[in-house]
Amino acid sequence: MSRTKLTWFALVVLVWGAMLSFGGVAAETVMLYPNIFGDAPASLDRAREFMVAGGPSDYFPPLGATVTISSLAAFALSLRNPRLRWWVAGAAAVFVACEFLFSVLFFWPRNEIMFVDPVGTHSAAYLRQVAEEFVAGHWVRLAGGAVTAALAFTAFVLCDRESARAAAVPATDAAEAGR
Repeated sequence: MSRTKLTWFALVVLVWGAMLSFGGVAAETVMLYPNIFGDAPASLDRAREFMVAGGPSDYFPPLGATVTISSLAAFALSLRNPRLRWWVAGAAAVFVACEFLFSVLFFWPRNEIMFVDPVGTHSAAYLRQVAEEFVAGHWVRLAGGAVTAALAFTAFVLCDRESARAAAVPATDAAEAGR
């Protein structure tokens, strides 16, 4: 398989993963978050009861690994193409910063407080504050997901156009040689 086809494939996986991640975060924003954070601490208790069989922590880590690995592969494969490589690098950097590092530093400690620490460990006022901080910080993650998906899709479109142009050139050369 050619390097161009491998790059194209890595970008397809990257775009797919980035869009699923962004879509998942967007869906959480409108469907889950009003129910989870709408009336803390009572809504946090309901969320603990509801998310026993599965939750965001089952969906996002494998998807994040897919985005990270595919962005690294796409970046390595696009090193010879500066026009393409910077779009891929941008997508990877935004994803790692907004989805991984920000989550580790900002969301994980708040998740511990709201969903892991035993009920009654923290006051209702503190839980409301932590829930408000979580929701406010969530907009950074949502924006980062949108930017990641847009950058990855731009890289894919550029790669696809370059592939189409490269495929058209030999056909044009052959047609001109036959004249």
